Amino acid sequence: MARALARPAAGGGMLPWLGLALILFVADQLTKVLILGWYGLGDSTYVAPFFNIVRVHNTGAAFSFLASASGWQRWLFTGIGVAATLFILWMLRTHPGQKLFSFALACILGGAVGNVVDRLLHGYVVDFLQFHWRGWYFPAFNIADAAITVGAACLILDEVLRVRRSR
Repeated sequence: MARALARPAAGGGMLPWLGLALILFVADQLTKVLILGWYGLGDSTYVAPFFNIVRVHNTGAAFSFLASASGWQRWLFTGIGVAATLFILWMLRTHPGQKLFSFALACILGGAVGNVVDRLLHGYVVDFLQFHWRGWYFPAFNIADAAITVGAACLILDEVLRVRRSR
């Protein structure tokens, strides 16, 4: 019985999840190439009363954490991204049948790889989505950041549902 529960569900194993991660990665990198090609650093386009497209370079992590450090943070965050990628690949390999969990990991994987590629190519992450309201501006972010955020939210939801099922 325990062996049957541990066996991944039929239907492609981790390949569909890697496909989702690849789609997110490609969307992230394509949008960043467009921003780098069309916008200078700091250029902005008004889209709606609450949204702008703006080119920003983030040398730090979320919310520009450690952005003003002397440069070592590039390698720290790259290393964290690579370690997270390896861990996520292992988790996807061992749990491909857990749909919400694997969806969450695939989102985080696609986003993490997208931001690692930016750090390796440019030394910073290209951010361009900027939401604002009545003079308050949320820090600019990108498709990779959005994918990581959706993935993290889905991980929390998966855990809440798992705990409820075990009661």
